[in-house]
Amino acid sequence: MSTTEMLTSGRLQLALHTLSEGEGRPLLLLHGLGEVSPAERPSWTSMWPGPVLALDFTGHGRSDVPVGGGYMPESLMADVDAVLAAKGPCTIVGRGIGAWVGLLISGARPELVRGVVLADGAGLVGGGPQPPSPYVQVLPAAAYPTPDPYALLELSRDVRPPDYALDFVRFALEGSDLDHPIVVSARNRPDWLAAVADEIDVLDLPLTEAIALFAGL
Repeated sequence: MSTTEMLTSGRLQLALHTLSEGEGRPLLLLHGLGEVSPAERPSWTSMWPGPVLALDFTGHGRSDVPVGGGYMPESLMADVDAVLAAKGPCTIVGRGIGAWVGLLISGARPELVRGVVLADGAGLVGGGPQPPSPYVQVLPAAAYPTPDPYALLELSRDVRPPDYALDFVRFALEGSDLDHPIVVSARNRPDWLAAVADEIDVLDLPLTEAIALFAGL
């Protein structure tokens, strides 16, 4: 049975779920846009010997919803940073928007992210490499269940230039002591992810093989 603890990130409370206990480094799962953490440990994590954790991003699941939106992938990085501060070094598997955030945090915290796997899921594409057209969106001032509509709107439009992604790839490669700290498992490859996959020392492996690789480190 999973358990949940609440972590503090700024003024927000984040739900971190322990899907299974274990000895050693945690495996941290980051869900896709509009999704929630799995209720049970996924079967593809069966070879992982350490704890399996899953984080509800801000505005999702049991985590807090900020007033008035203001979502950016970099703010979701702070969510993950709160987990790393509480749990220490982790290996990350990110799906969809979780893959994008996982890449960013692997470059920002290479000493704490002991490998990241980028997998398919909702929100993988984002808003493309160029800024979208301006928009005005008015949502009723009511209490919404998660996912927060502002999160769906704003995070589906965030700009993801390949050169910005590659900056974080290089930060990860330079700052990590792993030979291959980034693995691409996604089949759907928008421009930013195709650029990441083409970088030297970034591996292209199926999800289960990527988990086995990092489990052995």
